[in-house]
Amino acid sequence: MHRPFHSVRTLSWLLLLLGIVAAAPLAAAPLQAHWEFRLLPGDAQGASHPGLQQWRDAHVPGSVHTDLLAHGLVRDPYVGAAEAELQWIGLADWEYRARFEVDAATLARPHAELRFDGLDTYAEVTLNGKPLLKADNAHRTWRARVDGRLKASGNELQIVFRSPIRTLLPGVQAMPHKIAGNYPSPYGDEPKDAMVGNFARKPAYHFGWDWGPRYVTAGVWRNVDLQSWDDTRLTDLAVRTDALDAQQARLTVQVQLQQDTAGSAALAVEVLDPDGRSVFRRQQPALLQAGSTTVEVPVQLDHPRRWWPAGQGAQDRYTVTVSVAGRDDDAHRLQQRIGLRTVELRREQDDTGGQGFAFVINGVPVFAKGANVIPFDAFPARVDAARLRQVLTAARDANMNMVRNWGGGYYEDDAFFDIADELGLLVWQDFMFGGGMQPGYDPAFRASVVAEARDNVRRLRHHPSIVLWCGNNEEETAWKDWGHGRDLKAADPVFAAKVWQGYVDLFGNDLRQVVAEEGLGVPYWSSSPSNDLDTKANDSTRGDKHYWEVWGNPALPVQAYLRQTPRFMSEYGLQGWPSLATIDQIATPAEQRIDSPVIRAHQKFMAGDGNTRLLHYIEMAYGTPRDFADFVYLSQVMQAEGIALAALHHRASRPYTMGSLYWQLNDVWPGASWSSVDYYGRWKALHYQARRFFAPVTLAALRDEGRTRVRLINDGQLPLQARWRLRVMDVAGKVLSRRELPVTLSVAGVTDAGTYTDAELLGKADPARTVAVYELLQEGKVTARQVVGFVEAKDQVLARDALRATLDIDGSHYRLRLQSSALVRAAWIDFGALDVRLEDNLLDLLPGETRDIAVNSSADLATLRAAMRLRTLNDH
Repeated sequence: MHRPFHSVRTLSWLLLLLGIVAAAPLAAAPLQAHWEFRLLPGDAQGASHPGLQQWRDAHVPGSVHTDLLAHGLVRDPYVGAAEAELQWIGLADWEYRARFEVDAATLARPHAELRFDGLDTYAEVTLNGKPLLKADNAHRTWRARVDGRLKASGNELQIVFRSPIRTLLPGVQAMPHKIAGNYPSPYGDEPKDAMVGNFARKPAYHFGWDWGPRYVTAGVWRNVDLQSWDDTRLTDLAVRTDALDAQQARLTVQVQLQQDTAGSAALAVEVLDPDGRSVFRRQQPALLQAGSTTVEVPVQLDHPRRWWPAGQGAQDRYTVTVSVAGRDDDAHRLQQRIGLRTVELRREQDDTGGQGFAFVINGVPVFAKGANVIPFDAFPARVDAARLRQVLTAARDANMNMVRNWGGGYYEDDAFFDIADELGLLVWQDFMFGGGMQPGYDPAFRASVVAEARDNVRRLRHHPSIVLWCGNNEEETAWKDWGHGRDLKAADPVFAAKVWQGYVDLFGNDLRQVVAEEGLGVPYWSSSPSNDLDTKANDSTRGDKHYWEVWGNPALPVQAYLRQTPRFMSEYGLQGWPSLATIDQIATPAEQRIDSPVIRAHQKFMAGDGNTRLLHYIEMAYGTPRDFADFVYLSQVMQAEGIALAALHHRASRPYTMGSLYWQLNDVWPGASWSSVDYYGRWKALHYQARRFFAPVTLAALRDEGRTRVRLINDGQLPLQARWRLRVMDVAGKVLSRRELPVTLSVAGVTDAGTYTDAELLGKADPARTVAVYELLQEGKVTARQVVGFVEAKDQVLARDALRATLDIDGSHYRLRLQSSALVRAAWIDFGALDVRLEDNLLDLLPGETRDIAVNSSADLATLRAAMRLRTLNDH
């Protein structure tokens, strides 16, 4: 499961593998070139890193860090504590060059363009010795006409990348008062009081975050394409939904053409249904003006097959093709896959004075179940479609229906969204602003952001999975609630007013307008959390909510989750370390200590001191870990059980609450974090738990301050007949009381099954030796269960050696049989570094219970038996 650092594929190859079609001229192709890189001659870093001024082979798309590693010039940035010694890379200027040939057909065409899908970040580009363009935004697509500037052989494209830190630092240091940044560098490459990250339009996490390393990258991080055409080309295709229901879809196909001279053409439009059958064909004449022309073609489909989020219906998609009649070449043909759906962000006022926050898809309110997504790697060019599919499939398999693409990274490739479309995962898409404050008062900065936004909204708008564009992450609440605005107002009220007005202009007006013009009806939201620039930014009664008083300051116990009932919880989380097999990839056994330099280097919270916070939460509920392995196990148990409590509370609060997105789904590197799937794709305990607490039908037994409220949850659109059962038993299995009742679960809602005090459940029983078992039964089978204790886990009296495990072959897979002689809490099955897929994990077993778990692996039985380890709270 370990991925070599240098493993990378180009996006075009990924798209070919997936069969993805995008709205771009099919004549465009990655530039076929030999790429090289070097430290720019004369750069100050050359004195301490001699020999780097010579040309070496480069991989494009890629980055300086990955190219240096490929040549063995630096050590793996993820292993050990390499970060400090590699910060010089971000202080240097680098040069790339590409040598390429051009075929005769391309040279014969009157028009040619180089398209750069990603230049990171401050780039000066020359072609055959003459300036071509200057770039200053890694999120933008840069285009340069090269008509008449190409030759058959000996073409040379040169790109100088300037250090973002050195480029921006003089201007930031000259500011009398600074706007808020994010995470100051601990390495001395940038002053702590003059952070440049929020002035650079590059991924903010490259400057370090509390879950990932600081690697200030440079390079050609996405494809470079060479496009050529004659007098006309198709430049864009969009399909607008004008009306949609189960009987009919009325669409408008919008086609943009570029033409040398005024004239006419006939556009052929064809629509294929999800099975590949043609359901619409039309040839429409169009008058073209010199320059750019937009043509609209109305389309009507009867009995359309709509696209639905996971759990609500099928993810059907149509294919729309547009071509210029009589011009049967790639430059005159565009194709897109689309999903037919409507989306509404419903914000109804209620009689409490609050306002709802619900996503409504095809007229159906959907409770959003999911997690936040961060970048998949510090070096995005090496993220392939297989890794995207692995993690997004894990999200769907855990019964999620939404992910939030967080704003401190980069706009994902089309492959990400195509997979989300296929899996039925709704996407809340942030614009790329991760926190702090931006120089929105600078017209040039705003203009660059608007161009960036237009590029990406137009690129991604055909994906039905995208249901919200959000301006930024946490910038409004930071200004209003964290002291950013207060401190700047105290220092310079005039400048503070200017900064805030720039914020309103950028996030309240500019980006809203781009989404309105280009987003095909998808809603816009100015910040998360916010009330869309209403007075209060992080409010449980209106808008979306980030809740960090658990885990963050003041580090409240997890039961505090039950006292916050938001309209939509878009961030909350608890940390957990990944498995020992993952930690083995970054730290030797001797380094695997809670306070070792290597472990601290991979714990970014509290600048390396985050394990103290983690221990605080572990010890509060589970006691002191015996050793590092126990610390890792207990961190995952704590994370899983705490997030389950919060998520079930959110779901039990429907329809007041209509979303629960925990922080976070994935990892950027191997280390401590809030993720449920680690960097190598291994499921942490939280992810197994998520599959249960996000199940379409489940129960929530929520205990706080001596009272347990029980709610039965049904996401389906039909009522459901079931039974629910409550048993109070001791840890040896003696049932002290029992009740079982029939129940009809309400449609897409919550059924109240009562609230029970500890006193009425326990009677005179010993709370340390007693649990309440809440179960939901369908057709006689237990489909959901919660075992709720009356004391913290560390105070429960649990029998040791209460679990027996046997692993055998069972047909096409292995079968692990677990048998308990007494109550077993939090049984965790681990096979080390072996590639093993478990049907389930992190299990509570009742006394006398037998559970069979399917185990899939290519390893033989003897190897699996030797590697298998079990941990439980009983043996802690």
